Amino acid sequence: MGDLFAPQHLIIILLIIVLLFGGKKIPELMRGLGKGIREFKDAKDNVKREIETSVNEDKDATKNIS
Repeated sequence: MGDLFAPQHLIIILLIIVLLFGGKKIPELMRGLGKGIREFKDAKDNVKREIETSVNEDKDATKNIS
């Protein structure tokens, strides 16, 4: 059973993608995928930053009360 994706599997998958979309559409697909990944990372970073800010504000508020 070995590896889930052996090199032969990846080659077959790439060939199927080329056959389905053609050589001209692949750069467009990759740009769209890259843009989607970038937007996801930006959203993740924004959420992380908001959580950290909220935690820091809560800590500061707790210190001021004591």
